[in-house]
Amino acid sequence: MRLLQERIIGIDPGTNILGFGIIEVKDSQAVVLDVNVIKLKEFEQHTDKLKEIFLKIQEIIETYCPATMSIETPFYGKNPQSMLKLGRAQGVALTAGMVMGLKLYEYSPKKIKQSITGNGNASKEQVAKMLESVLKYKIKVKYLDATDGLAAALCCHYQMSSKIDETERFGGWESFIRKNPHKVK
Repeated sequence: MRLLQERIIGIDPGTNILGFGIIEVKDSQAVVLDVNVIKLKEFEQHTDKLKEIFLKIQEIIETYCPATMSIETPFYGKNPQSMLKLGRAQGVALTAGMVMGLKLYEYSPKKIKQSITGNGNASKEQVAKMLESVLKYKIKVKYLDATDGLAAALCCHYQMSSKIDETERFGGWESFIRKNPHKVK
């Protein structure tokens, strides 16, 4: 399988509904290839849900051949058991990407919202509306988890583009590091 560098899969991990979006970047413009959800409510056992996440993510990767995966990191919640399950779902999705040879990036929900809307506290509905506007794509799925996955993919594109632009402004990494030694760890 040949991975396509210009394709990014974004994932909003969940144990009942997992959202994903796939974009392809052409001439710095993102185009939506797919946006949907994986429904997991039918599986009673948590381990069965995790297995399904792994298999479905691999199937999606085989279908679209993205080279990059962007995933939303779990946010702090009041219920530790829910956080543990969500973290497992994220880990399984990341593992599927790793096994398939993808580059992996993680972003907080606040970072994704900030990247898409300019407001880290934006609602899911605001993110969905902005995605429709920016991508010129009518989102037809009823689950906002799908748009969160799409937002993760677009956030990754924006982050990777800004890093490239920053290094190009300085004429490469060596020049950038010389002019910004405080940014080197």
